[in-house]
Amino acid sequence: MTGYLTTHVLDTAQGCPAAGLKITLFRIEGDSRSQLAEMQTNSDGRTNTPILPQDGFAIGTYELVFQAGDYLRASSQTLPEPLFLDQVPIRFGISDASAHYHVPLLLSAFGYSTYRGS
Repeated sequence: MTGYLTTHVLDTAQGCPAAGLKITLFRIEGDSRSQLAEMQTNSDGRTNTPILPQDGFAIGTYELVFQAGDYLRASSQTLPEPLFLDQVPIRFGISDASAHYHVPLLLSAFGYSTYRGS
């Protein structure tokens, strides 16, 4: 069995999943950045399928870019322009090709956090 990558985005300011947030996944090799996937979160703040499924999963360096600004502008919040957070990049390494990597994002208009989940 090979591993796979998932994500989950929660809007901590509004206390709900961040639905409709666009996410792009890149593989990083040296100075090169190759796009592997682009998805949008569903009503639960998750993607409908793994953002990197088993058939494409490999050891290496990756970057998830969360389009937080587009999501925040579409929310019911009144926010100043330019937004404090627009794109949120998270660069991380996958060192175990058989593991499930889960990289969630806890998001508000003025801060975010992430961790390796399960």
